[in-house]
Amino acid sequence: MSDPATITAIGASALADPWLSSPWFASSWAAVAAAVALWWFSTGVILVAVKSADHAGAGAHLGAAVVGAPFLALGWFLFMETLHGGGVVAVYGAFVAALLIWGWFELAFLCGVVTGPNSRPCPPDAPHWERFLRGWGAIAYSEMALAATLFAIGALSVGAANQVAAWTFGLLFTARISAKLNLYLGVPGVNEEFLPNPMRHLPSHFREAPMNPLFPLSVTALAAGTAWWIGLAAAQPAGAPLGVAYTLLAALTALALLEHGFMVARGADARLWRWLLPQDTPLETGQTAPVAAAQPAGADHAFYGSKDDPAHGARVARPARADAPTEIGEKIHGL
Repeated sequence: MSDPATITAIGASALADPWLSSPWFASSWAAVAAAVALWWFSTGVILVAVKSADHAGAGAHLGAAVVGAPFLALGWFLFMETLHGGGVVAVYGAFVAALLIWGWFELAFLCGVVTGPNSRPCPPDAPHWERFLRGWGAIAYSEMALAATLFAIGALSVGAANQVAAWTFGLLFTARISAKLNLYLGVPGVNEEFLPNPMRHLPSHFREAPMNPLFPLSVTALAAGTAWWIGLAAAQPAGAPLGVAYTLLAALTALALLEHGFMVARGADARLWRWLLPQDTPLETGQTAPVAAAQPAGADHAFYGSKDDPAHGARVARPARADAPTEIGEKIHGL
């Protein structure tokens, strides 16, 4: 089932399925339900894959990315197949195509396969500029790959009848950049629970802070974007393919807004997927979790440092102990 030819054949068969042409799929409720279900399911699949790889030993994370590669191929196949389609099935196909392509890059990122040149934790006393450079180094290859993919999808979509994949991928990329910047600037709830072992150094580049100047702007922009897509959908006739497309994008933008909300509601997102995941176990004898610097005596929390630290203005994140349940607020979709 992981053979690329088999996966693409399944995709072609799905696009031709008359069941997908049912009028029910052209309704707004169906589009919203599909977007939410795909968001929850795709996030869950990626989390299960990376957390299972944590328990499987050396090479498992690379193996997970390789096993997921046929779905990347399926995403590109669906994108090309639906690029010039104008019906409801083509709209859903393009939306799923963008999610499949995006999902593989998220899987590869969380598996530590496509990340950046810096895989070391950030020292807790690093100044802002150094923390930014180190943070960029931790994700640079992934962000550049996503930007290049967005450019390719956008270029191929110029003049095409179906722009849904380009809109979807662009929305996911924008929400991801917003999430990353807010985590760097500081949010109340930086969660680490879903981070796999290869990315345990990542939270050391984040900050915990009551608020940052970008967060209200991000939330306002996402709320306005949701309202804008809803307005465009409402202007379309019932069952129109464009109406379905705008509804899918409205739901996805609302989900991006929800994930930004998770940054101020510590642990709220963990309940959605925690029950799916294999339980973490303490490190085996002789193993140590990566840390940015020596932990202060008696500090068992996931963050330490003075809130009045003049270098940071907020507590600085460090990788949590492997046997301490923690949480992460920026997971898959960046979204």
